Amino acid sequence: MSSEYVAGSCNIGKGEIRRRQLVALFGIFLTISSATALLATDQSRFSRISIFVPALVFSVGFVQSRSKFCLAYGFAGTFNFERLGKISRVQSVQDRKADRKTAIVILLKSAFLAALITAVFFILPL
Repeated sequence: MSSEYVAGSCNIGKGEIRRRQLVALFGIFLTISSATALLATDQSRFSRISIFVPALVFSVGFVQSRSKFCLAYGFAGTFNFERLGKISRVQSVQDRKADRKTAIVILLKSAFLAALITAVFFILPL
């Protein structure tokens, strides 16, 4: 695991990665509890689409923690390898551009994963 900033590849350290893992755990809890509530209250099949939002919370946390890259930091042109909250600025224009590209990819991957989870839940004959 890298412990320093690498443009377009790694912009968060251990503490920030742990934070994204907690977001993913919270998101999976929300997804499961939302799915359970939808099924327990016998909602229509189309109401199952609402699972997308909690699935997106899970997906964003999961993809960021696996990528060791924060999409918000990527869009903002920042990084953090020190204590939580101590953010540094990316100086190079090329590095900021690489970070934005990676942030977009992470956002698209997260949306795709959330859509996949939603689709599976939608088509299940429950």
